[in-house]
Amino acid sequence: MIKKIFLIVIKIVVALLITHLLFTLIVRPSNNREWSTDLSLLPYAEFNGRNVTIHNIRNFRYQSVLEYTPSYYDKTFDLDSITSVDFIVEPFSGAAAHTFLAFGFADDSFVDVSVEVRREKGEFFNAFKGLFRKFELIYVIANEEDVLKICTNYRKDSVYLYPIKTTKEKMALLFTDMLMRANALGEKPEFYNSITNTCTTNIVDHVNRITPKRVPLSWKYFLPKYSDELALELGLINDSGTIEEIRARHNVTEKAQRVGDSENFSALIRK
Repeated sequence: MIKKIFLIVIKIVVALLITHLLFTLIVRPSNNREWSTDLSLLPYAEFNGRNVTIHNIRNFRYQSVLEYTPSYYDKTFDLDSITSVDFIVEPFSGAAAHTFLAFGFADDSFVDVSVEVRREKGEFFNAFKGLFRKFELIYVIANEEDVLKICTNYRKDSVYLYPIKTTKEKMALLFTDMLMRANALGEKPEFYNSITNTCTTNIVDHVNRITPKRVPLSWKYFLPKYSDELALELGLINDSGTIEEIRARHNVTEKAQRVGDSENFSALIRK
């Protein structure tokens, strides 16, 4: 009797999984949903020779993680004036982490590109649901008073900012490649996937398009809390020492909290 009940339960579970799989296969990504306010506007870039104008750069001012004053701006960047790229890691519990890139320019300005889940209103991220076409993908382009400060000053997470060792030419190519992908998502939306289409896997894809096979296949970027270890092993981080020493030197959380609302936020957290 128990065996029969067990087999029935197994059949029901398998039937539900197959039904769910079939459903997810016919669902299509969309840019037309009731999006969370902080993810409602897609950024896009217009190229004019070596200049690029980015529209809808996010510049929210936060009162708490869920309370903010929305604001956006447009800005034109000279690709020849790019001076730096930083790899930023915000670890969570377990092996999870959020990663993104910051690009610096000769006028001392910074703009960050963060690949994220595009949540609908009232929706919260769930890694399991992220395997089944539940969330769309968005490239958030923002200044650091928005996208980095919310991590350090409001979520109060440890955040590590690592200068990357590369040429200015490759910095510009990487920046351009990410902007072009942001534009493409505006035309053809994609689903986020918790394994294959994440913040870190997209960064790896961009790097490998600029320099083929620069980042080999590794479990460390599928478990992004360890992605900085991989970057160090590959000689990408512009520093030396053990990963523990480097993390200690590049943890910017206390600096960000001390700097607060300073106009020179980005420069001060890098001192």
